Amino acid sequence: MRPSDLLIPMPAGLYCPPADVYIDPVRPVARALITHGHADHARAGHDAVLATRETLAIMAVRYGETFTGQRQIAIPGETVTISGVSFTYRPAGHILGSAQIAVEMDGLRIVVSGDYKRAHDPTCAGFEPIACDVFITEATFGLPVFRHPDTRDEIDKLLASVAMFPERTHIVGAYSLGKAQRIVALMREAGYDKPVHVHGAMEKLMAFYASEGIALGDIRKVVAAERKQLGGAVVLCPPSAIQDLWARKFPDPVTSFASGWMRTRARARQRGVELPLIISDHADWDELCATIREVEAAEVWVTHGQEDALVHRCMAQGIRARPLRLTGYGDEGEAEPDLPSTPQAADTSEPETAA
Repeated sequence: MRPSDLLIPMPAGLYCPPADVYIDPVRPVARALITHGHADHARAGHDAVLATRETLAIMAVRYGETFTGQRQIAIPGETVTISGVSFTYRPAGHILGSAQIAVEMDGLRIVVSGDYKRAHDPTCAGFEPIACDVFITEATFGLPVFRHPDTRDEIDKLLASVAMFPERTHIVGAYSLGKAQRIVALMREAGYDKPVHVHGAMEKLMAFYASEGIALGDIRKVVAAERKQLGGAVVLCPPSAIQDLWARKFPDPVTSFASGWMRTRARARQRGVELPLIISDHADWDELCATIREVEAAEVWVTHGQEDALVHRCMAQGIRARPLRLTGYGDEGEAEPDLPSTPQAADTSEPETAA
């Protein structure tokens, strides 16, 4: 069996002809296998969805209980067989419930990574490398310039600023699903035990993570009438909100943005960010290259991100590689560095419903 017999790129997404299923389809289909809950991978309207329990719950929080006609839980490590094709979900380390999907038939194994990272994250299971014949990898930060620092050092930077400027509100732009919860959990690990205040767009997903046993501590929704009293507090909001009137009503705010894109100073200046935090929910260049070596795939397919540089690197290492040129991904989380700065975008978690 050739890899193209098992998975092929189609306008709706990666399609498996023998099983008649799509992986992370970008438009409604009969049967969808979903890697994680970000909206560029998990859309509503499919007839049936197979995903981890957490991903299905996240989709229900974001889209409502009727987001699909039928849902089936994929238990990590257990295999689901559809028309002779085996599908096995393994942790991807991206956000809560995120998974890679191993697709196998007639001795051929293709692993679809979805989005993934290798860095420490107390809010989700860590990435598990899977040996395979073909590895389909994301490349959001697929350029050598993107080498992420230790996330805990970035959290220390934030907390040092809070201690240095106790009269100022620290407003941190962070994506509402995954990134915001990870920042809070890392702050708690670092010993910060004061309340963390959040924009209303983050309230539901914060509550969901807490219900899953993630240690977030005291989380409080920002009340408009109380903003002037939040000097010294840490406030999390969607990235678009840090440039809005909403953010300027706090006491002498320190504007911050947590993203892998903060590695480039021009992006920080463009957003007017005073305290850039290089915190990413995606693998950096070194992690992408190390993962490709670790899974020992003979062939690599690269999708949504800096495809060409990673393809070139693979080929220079004697690994067959090609870009998939899939469209419709990267419109949520860190894959989209230039979000609109409108009040509507700032106040709604579902369309921002992005790392």
